[in-house]
Amino acid sequence: MPASATLRMHRSTPRKTRLVVDLIRGKDVREAEDILRFTDKRVAGPVLKLLTSAKANAVNNHDMFEDALFVAEAQVGEGPTLKRFRPRARGRADMIRKRTSHVTITLEERNG
Repeated sequence: MPASATLRMHRSTPRKTRLVVDLIRGKDVREAEDILRFTDKRVAGPVLKLLTSAKANAVNNHDMFEDALFVAEAQVGEGPTLKRFRPRARGRADMIRKRTSHVTITLEERNG
């Protein structure tokens, strides 16, 4: 039975978040933690925190062994977009889109 954790409404664009999440998909949890710890992207910190939460869910709620865990699934979805306006010349306005992301990490145990 897989264990998962979700980060919702994170103020980072899904495109930038996918760059980091793609690095850990399919890796062992320890290796994924090391990768995130040394990744030089702002979103790596919240994703590392999410991975730690998923690991705690697996160990405490699903009685899985910490050494056998791997990232079975890692998804980044688009959250709601905050829309703001910037005044421009001659009475016009440009829209600023502040995008958000929903991140889900699912962990499973390796057999064998």
